[in-house]
Order: sequence, then structure tokens, then C-alpha cells
Amino acid sequence: MPRYDYRCSVCGMTFEVQHSFDAPAPLCPSCGGATKRLIRRPASMLRGMAAPLSKYATKEELRAKWAEETPKLRKKLVEKLGEDVVRRNAPTLGEG
Repeated sequence: MPRYDYRCSVCGMTFEVQHSFDAPAPLCPSCGGATKRLIRRPASMLRGMAAPLSKYATKEELRAKWAEETPKLRKKLVEKLGEDVVRRNAPTLGEG
């Protein structure tokens, strides 16, 4: 279940609650006053080839990772779009 941050309209206390998306706003645990959900920026996580390079990654390691991931990507694209579309629009992915 997701966690949400709330601020009390009466005493200003900020707290975190875990509940379902459509649950009503909880009362303040300190004073029992009405609360309002705070909108916070979500944590960003980059994965795969978009992830920042580590200072320890070498060109050879990156090439190996590309060689490992390319067939997986090609397979997914062929399953969704078909062989002809992949061959025509993504020729650099090579043959499966």
C-alpha cells in the first residue's frame, strides 16, 4: 500500500500514513483536526541503459550489457509489433 504525507489544518503537524488510494483523509494524531494530503515529488529511479554510469563502468562492461539486453528488447518488440515492423524500424537491433 502507498504512503501519503498529511498536514493538520489546525496544529500544522506533518505526518505519514499508509492506506489505499481512495481512503478518506485521516484525522490528525496529535489534535484530531482535519488534515490535507501533501503532494510530494516522487523519487526518481532510472534503470537499465538510462541509469547514470558508475565511475567504475568500463566501455567493455557497457558493451557487454548492451549485448545482453538487446536480444531481450528485440524479442519484446517482435512479440508486440511483429517481425516486419521491427526489421523496418529498428534495424540496429539485429536478427533474433
